[in-house]
Amino acid sequence: MPAVTSPRPGSAASRLPGSSATPVAYFWGDDAYGLEAAAEAVRLDPIRFPGGPPERWRVRGEVGEAARTIGEIRARLSTGTLFGSGTLAILTNAGPLVRRGEDRDALVAAVATLADGNGLVVAEETDSGKKDPPSKALADAVRSAGGEVRRFEAPREGGLAAWIEARARERGIALAPGAARELATRVGGFVREGDVDRRQQGRLAVTELEKLALRHATLDPAGSGPAGSGPAGSGPAVTVDDVRDLVAEVVPGSIWAFVDAVGMRQRARALELLERLLEATPEPVLLAVLHRRMRELLEVADRLTGGETPGSLVRSMRLQPFRAETLARQARAWTVDELGAALEGLLELDSLVKGVGGSVAGDAAVRLAFDLWVADRVAPAG
Repeated sequence: MPAVTSPRPGSAASRLPGSSATPVAYFWGDDAYGLEAAAEAVRLDPIRFPGGPPERWRVRGEVGEAARTIGEIRARLSTGTLFGSGTLAILTNAGPLVRRGEDRDALVAAVATLADGNGLVVAEETDSGKKDPPSKALADAVRSAGGEVRRFEAPREGGLAAWIEARARERGIALAPGAARELATRVGGFVREGDVDRRQQGRLAVTELEKLALRHATLDPAGSGPAGSGPAGSGPAVTVDDVRDLVAEVVPGSIWAFVDAVGMRQRARALELLERLLEATPEPVLLAVLHRRMRELLEVADRLTGGETPGSLVRSMRLQPFRAETLARQARAWTVDELGAALEGLLELDSLVKGVGGSVAGDAAVRLAFDLWVADRVAPAG
């Protein structure tokens, strides 16, 4: 199923190609902005809701509340309204509602009971790279009811720059050459590692884009709004320098990029990535990944010292050829003794994080300990 990037809610192109007239949809993916835009496009679709846009009702699935939540959804959406607009339920975190068979069946049954003027959109944020919907049963039920089932993938690299340009055109914001690419870079669009969380990149890019437009805001010729806010706007273009001045770098961290930097003994790069990771990644997770890599490098270094080749590692360690080459290249940057010392340092770090011996270390002390481990153990010898 192709990935879809949604236009701005309410724009002329807001109705997605191939969308149905049925007021029910299942959207998922790692593009939070696209999911929100798609739900709004459903709400504003006059074909789905000829009586006018329904009211939004946001509902979230919670553990232990499945029966009550499903009951509320069914009661509210199966009842039509005599006056006023209907209701569009936007369901997020549907997982707890479909774990048990009876709850899943009840939610699937609710899809078929929508009264005129009401609708249901299931919007599930997922990790990047997830190709299949989180709940196949729910997706199949929506599809069987004639609704949309679509995946929304966050744009990246040049695709994100083009996406930002499209969002700017929708808002009448003029961008000078290179400004979209600079903004895409500063929100992390050019980070290539597969474990990066991209769910908020689109939303963040739009927020920054609208903030940038305010820098040159003046009244348009009709006096109705800021320049650049619509077709009548006449303000100057947002430049690369504007982006650099006003948009802080929020490049997401990557655990795999970090451990690769450690493996290659790139101290400066490792410290830079570590700073980002410590903001959002639990220390035990970092320690587990680091320990595994250092243990692998120690084994590879020992095997290479014993006469094995990267090609033989594919068989002896059951590795993919690319991974065997990568580990062999990294292991050559270390001696066996250095790798042993690095593992001992990780053991000390683990004791500090877990409070072994009754000692309790604050966040600042833990961060400093990680920094010192990188500085002392990762720096090339000599």
